[in-house]
Amino acid sequence: MTTLQQWRDHFEALRAYDEAVALLYWDMRTYMPEQSADNRSKSIGFLSTESFRRRTGTAYQTLLEAMGQETLTGVEAVSYAKAKQAYDRDSKIPEAEYQQFITLISEAESVWEKAKDADDWDLFAPYLEKIVAMERKFVEYWGYDTHPYDALLHDYEPGMTVAELDPLFAELRQAIIMLLEQLDGKTFPTLDWSADRETQIRLNHEWLQDIGYDFTAGRLDETVHPFQTTINRKDARVTTKYDESDYRNSVFGTMHEAGHATYEQGIDPNLDTLGLGEGASMGIHESQSLFFENFIGRNQGFLSARYAGLQRAIPSLTDVPFETFYAAVNEVKPSLIRIEADELTYALHIIIRYELEKRLITGELEVKDLPAEWNRLYKEYLGVDVPTNAKGVLQDVHWSGGSFGYFPSYALGLVYSAQLNEALRRDVADVDQLIADGTLAPIKEWLNVNIHQHGKAKTPAELIQAATGQSISVQPLIDYLTAKYTRVVEAL
Repeated sequence: MTTLQQWRDHFEALRAYDEAVALLYWDMRTYMPEQSADNRSKSIGFLSTESFRRRTGTAYQTLLEAMGQETLTGVEAVSYAKAKQAYDRDSKIPEAEYQQFITLISEAESVWEKAKDADDWDLFAPYLEKIVAMERKFVEYWGYDTHPYDALLHDYEPGMTVAELDPLFAELRQAIIMLLEQLDGKTFPTLDWSADRETQIRLNHEWLQDIGYDFTAGRLDETVHPFQTTINRKDARVTTKYDESDYRNSVFGTMHEAGHATYEQGIDPNLDTLGLGEGASMGIHESQSLFFENFIGRNQGFLSARYAGLQRAIPSLTDVPFETFYAAVNEVKPSLIRIEADELTYALHIIIRYELEKRLITGELEVKDLPAEWNRLYKEYLGVDVPTNAKGVLQDVHWSGGSFGYFPSYALGLVYSAQLNEALRRDVADVDQLIADGTLAPIKEWLNVNIHQHGKAKTPAELIQAATGQSISVQPLIDYLTAKYTRVVEAL
């Protein structure tokens, strides 16, 4: 057997472990009985540790050395380079500590759900203290050049640093605040957003079919905190949360998760056995989910073409003109909940979390002080008072899963999606008409050619540069938001 075949066999075995763990996680966050939580955490910890051993053990080290002696070109050379970098990083973590961490976060996610439901910060805080302590320890194992948070950013946005993010987020924050000041005093229409669960389920299925989501290669289920998970290339699952007081959260949230799934389904399957069959970064992944949620789902033509169906499904819209509905959908209202935030203020929610995470990792902020600091920043940035921890510091699942460094990806996704939208409209004619007509094939083809098919064979910076002709820039997002909300205000 050739070295390259052994290499591919190695990643095929890892894929099997990943599929098993992904399925267990999906079940844990959808249908798993509560009493199964302890055993499920142990099973996930065991399988994850076995996968970790395969990625750090002596046999793999020998295979890496053999691959290093091969003459590699193209995607195979990329596969080796990324795998070597990952090995050097993973092998710095003692196996026992890795298993301890995986078991801890599996337990913590179940505790977080209970704590959120009961608005009980003290129930979850001890778990988060342990997670933060281990994250700090891992950062020291990995090492960093300038800022300790850079070591965590690497897992979600390779190549990104605090030095680059700080000015980008500062520019974006300033632009959003200026737009909010221009909107101050404007009154958006007030509509009844209630709809029963069955109506929302029907609308979600219809809209997913409209954008071409393949239900034979995925499914839609209900969860506490919406997510998308890929079991394998032919099984990219979407989840949502139904709120009968506001159906917007479900329909647009489902479009968001479907964008993730579309990305996963479009990756070249040949990359799976080279360890490259996944998204380039979480920021690129978020660019796809936000593209489908905002640039398609909230597109004026898309909504207009479906408005008659919405009126039939939701009686409260019967006598509401579309222009009124569209303005109400795009209401700007600083709020408490990230996943319910409007398109303009969403990035402020992310910037708050980014600033808190940096300080937790450096030790400038301790877990016990997190709720008070969270509440202070929400008041300063968004002007809202946080009434409970359930609507504040307990609202997100990420920290219970040890996903420090993940949150900046959401704001980067906004930035990337606006850059890609601008480039798409340069390369493809009549984009708005295609969206209104439901003829999304040319749009999805452009995204596949430029983003999806490459998996992580290219870095985020390489993908954005090649697709748009420029490096990362917040200006297209600022231009888009300014133009959109100018139009919306003119209609008020």
